[in-house]
Amino acid sequence: MESKEKDYYRSLYEVAMVINSSLDPATVLAKIAEQVTLAIEAKACSIRLLDKQGKRLLLGASYGLSKGYLRKGAVEIEKSGIDQEALAGKKVTIRDACTDPRFQYPEKAKEEGIASVMVTPLMVEDRAIGILRVYSATCRDFAPEEVEFLTAIANLSAIAIENARLHQALKADYELLAAYEYRLFDD
Repeated sequence: MESKEKDYYRSLYEVAMVINSSLDPATVLAKIAEQVTLAIEAKACSIRLLDKQGKRLLLGASYGLSKGYLRKGAVEIEKSGIDQEALAGKKVTIRDACTDPRFQYPEKAKEEGIASVMVTPLMVEDRAIGILRVYSATCRDFAPEEVEFLTAIANLSAIAIENARLHQALKADYELLAAYEYRLFDD
């Protein structure tokens, strides 16, 4: 087995371990962003989640991006062709983010030193709940094994997010039930 494949397996293992050990979405997503960046030897990674209205992508976690870049503005789906494609279930690669019209903030990408970008959808069943973005400092194509690795990580990420959401909903239901029973039997 090649060294790169071992790195991918190690990263998958690390991501699975954090998913298994925490229901805190912020912790899980931060670890995923870090592992992806290190395994792919990328400049950075971000994970963004669809807002309730389905109009914007909200930052879930990032690794390797400056605070200035993260504050560049909202990622509005109608203005971001790359995210529209990804949310439709496609894996999308942009070789040069500074010149591709599908990228919403090309001037900010240039300032940040971002060249190539790959976006993978976070899918739960047949619906996208967000995206995983990998940023490269050089113009490049992503190798098939990198695409496969990022798809696996995106799938694990979607499972982790959905599990955390279900856990939070169950906890809220339990607390509501406990409060109701307390009032019922307190009288």
